[in-house]
Amino acid sequence: MSNFVDYVKIHCQSGHGGAGSAHLRREKYIPKGGPDGGDGGRGGHVIMKGNANEWTLLPLRYTRHIKAQRGENGGKNQLTGAFGEDVYIEVPIGTIARNEEGEVLGEILEDGQEIIIMHGGKGGLGNEHFKSSTNQTPRYAQPGLPGEEGFVVFELKILADVGLVGFPNAGKSTLLSAVSAAKPKIANYAFTTLTPNLGIVDYRNYKSFVMADIPGIIEGAAEGKGLGHRFLRHIERNSILLFLIPADSEDHYHEFKILENELKEYNPELLDKDFLLSISKSDLLDDELKREIAAEFPENRQPLFFSGVTGEGLMELKDAIWKKLHG
Repeated sequence: MSNFVDYVKIHCQSGHGGAGSAHLRREKYIPKGGPDGGDGGRGGHVIMKGNANEWTLLPLRYTRHIKAQRGENGGKNQLTGAFGEDVYIEVPIGTIARNEEGEVLGEILEDGQEIIIMHGGKGGLGNEHFKSSTNQTPRYAQPGLPGEEGFVVFELKILADVGLVGFPNAGKSTLLSAVSAAKPKIANYAFTTLTPNLGIVDYRNYKSFVMADIPGIIEGAAEGKGLGHRFLRHIERNSILLFLIPADSEDHYHEFKILENELKEYNPELLDKDFLLSISKSDLLDDELKREIAAEFPENRQPLFFSGVTGEGLMELKDAIWKKLHG
């Protein structure tokens, strides 16, 4: 089983509000004390909280139901009931919560950020609120209101500086393992990577950036083929994109255009991101073949050549990425 989980659905229920009190004041020397009931306490909220130490929704995978505490009833002496205890759901940064209709309830963008996704029920008013000149001893109080309830979908879109875009077996995992300490699964077959992998890439003068190896696209991914939308949504949060075309591709530029079209079909705004083009596995090429491949691309779309196996061109690739990120 993979440790990376990017989608869970949980039934959430906030706390019921406590009832107001209908208590009447009864003391030895105050024969007609009047209404004395306090308000009910608010029910507990269900709160989504960002945690920078979490990177997957795996801890929530087997959670079926989350319920916050009920507010306590009001008491005598106009004492308000205690609020129900809030329930916190800790999620990675980049998590979106939606209701059953698909409406966004909140989005976590920083560590410690809190968003109420289910509000606790309001506590009922005590009888003190209902006294009047014509009704000086009301013997009734409001009940508390029920809390909100429903299914919430939590969806994680990973945050990275650069996302690797390419067909299966394009060399994305090899690149990530070559430039960072990440250890993605690497093998000579398609769809080796089934879940995104993140790696911190060391750069000059102790600088660094985050690279994401994302499962490969196939033609038709925007319609759900292959890993479909489950993969494509992770691209939305990357600052820049690095397209990888393998050196042994039959038509390098055509392959790039297919990848570009899949992003456009899924979300046209993805094409507004800065991106770089690269030819992976360039240890298979000599200088003449590199020139022939470069000639397939327009002048403003010239690719960078690198090999994750031999290390050829990796420093130049990191320089180009850093320049795009901070240029």
